[in-house]
Amino acid sequence: MSILRATSNELDDLAELFDLYRVFYEQKSDLPGARAFIKERLNNEESVVFIAFEENDPIGFVQLYPTFSSVSMKRTWVLNDLYVKEIARGKGFGEKLLHKAITFAEGTGAKGVSLETDKENVIAQSLYEKVGFIREANHFYIFQI
Repeated sequence: MSILRATSNELDDLAELFDLYRVFYEQKSDLPGARAFIKERLNNEESVVFIAFEENDPIGFVQLYPTFSSVSMKRTWVLNDLYVKEIARGKGFGEKLLHKAITFAEGTGAKGVSLETDKENVIAQSLYEKVGFIREANHFYIFQI
């Protein structure tokens, strides 16, 4: 397995994975839209994406968005997306992608990495806790537009 930071060279592989990720979350498949969205994030340097390959087959990805903590006056990263193809789940790809994201964040001097997941997604929660994420109960607010 190899994990690399995605560039426009991996756009087609990443768009396919991103589309599968959205379908997993019950969105209608839209490969052209997924490709355009990812291309814009990469071109504008609005996110950092790591993509995992098993041999030459794209297996999964993790996407981080930058933000800042005013209190600590440091960068933080929001782990917004983590996806591993169904055929590769349970083989450690998700954990390796999480470690890559954390190592990257540490390398930027960030305060940390934050994420949220559905409260019913116990498999993901177990993985996050295994890697060292700590569940917080008092800091979740959502404003939907």
